[in-house]
Amino acid sequence: AATRAQIEKALGMLNAAERPLIVAGGGVVNADAAGLLVRFAELTGTPVVPTLMGWGVIPDDHELNAGMVGLQTSHRYGNATFLESDFVLGIGNRWANRHTGRLDVYTAGRTFVHVDVEPTQIGRIFAPDYGIASDARAALELFVEVAEEMRAEGRLPDRTAWAASAQERRATLQRRTHFEDVPMKPQRVYEEMNRAFGPETRYVTTIGLSQIAGAQMLHVYRPRHWINCGQAGPLGWTVPAALGVAKADPQAQVVALSGDYDFQFMIEELAVGAQHRIPYVHVLVNNAYLGLIRQAQRAFDIDFQVSLEFENINTPELGVYGVDHVKVAEGLGCKAIRVTDPNDLGAAFEQAKKLAAEHRVPVIVEAILERVTDIAMSTTNDISDVVEFEPVATEPGHAPTAVRPLRL
Repeated sequence: AATRAQIEKALGMLNAAERPLIVAGGGVVNADAAGLLVRFAELTGTPVVPTLMGWGVIPDDHELNAGMVGLQTSHRYGNATFLESDFVLGIGNRWANRHTGRLDVYTAGRTFVHVDVEPTQIGRIFAPDYGIASDARAALELFVEVAEEMRAEGRLPDRTAWAASAQERRATLQRRTHFEDVPMKPQRVYEEMNRAFGPETRYVTTIGLSQIAGAQMLHVYRPRHWINCGQAGPLGWTVPAALGVAKADPQAQVVALSGDYDFQFMIEELAVGAQHRIPYVHVLVNNAYLGLIRQAQRAFDIDFQVSLEFENINTPELGVYGVDHVKVAEGLGCKAIRVTDPNDLGAAFEQAKKLAAEHRVPVIVEAILERVTDIAMSTTNDISDVVEFEPVATEPGHAPTAVRPLRL
């Protein structure tokens, strides 16, 4: 546990900064300290960057949520705000390489304080200016206590302008999600998911372009409402993980997200959901490709052994999309809906929720995507150099489910 002297020193460093940020990691979730984190951010007026593992510690629509930072699962406005900062307080985070990218870019011009329960994490990636070995909850209890005393004494700086600038970037630097293309673009799937599934939804996913795009475009409002059952792998855990989440919280709206390759890895576990009557909705984005590997191979100008396309002789209407996931899911005792037109997604999600409630089994909504879509990410390991492969939002209708309406 942190000492009061340590917390006072760290808070003094934060107060001395002009543009501070809090980076909140999965340790805040593990410590059940999300409420304390939000309280501390509100007391000090400090914007918060959740990591992928910490997503949900502060609601996406909170005025102090600055967005995620990184090479892949990040927001345009999150990276922009981070690059403007001059102080970072990391709590329960690991400075993972897909969050930081090049350390010279990530650390330049910033002072760092790192709080983590595991002493060997402090300084493992880069040396912070001050480190505190502490459970996140124990540290945040003291951060709140000391900050409340400072506020009562009028010793906390006014961060209103800095916090407002972060929200201004949020309202102007957005990715486009609304496309009418058939086959559909994946961005439209996440837009419709935002419409169909409310703030109490628990999302479950694993590695792939689907996870990266989902993290860029979906909204999470609670801790443990974004379940990463694999970051750099393993593929296939999404189905059993979703069953576990649905079993652990039977009243929750559980929505899993998979690409076709991930889905096929452990597709047989759908039968467990049918056997034990575990309902949830599984959104399957199918481009008949190993999309993340294909996109990574662009750097080598190859496209090697990553296409899953073939003409299924039993389902000619699928074209080259290969596996008939609807028949497989039905054969395993579940329900499934295939969607080829983006304008039908909303109705399909509503039908899926009704089928899950009625039959008490997993329900798959398969969205047939365009074969190739490159999702925004850095190709140079630099958070200041994220490539936007698709057009960005330039008018409000381009991102209709964004947390902040686009301002031109």
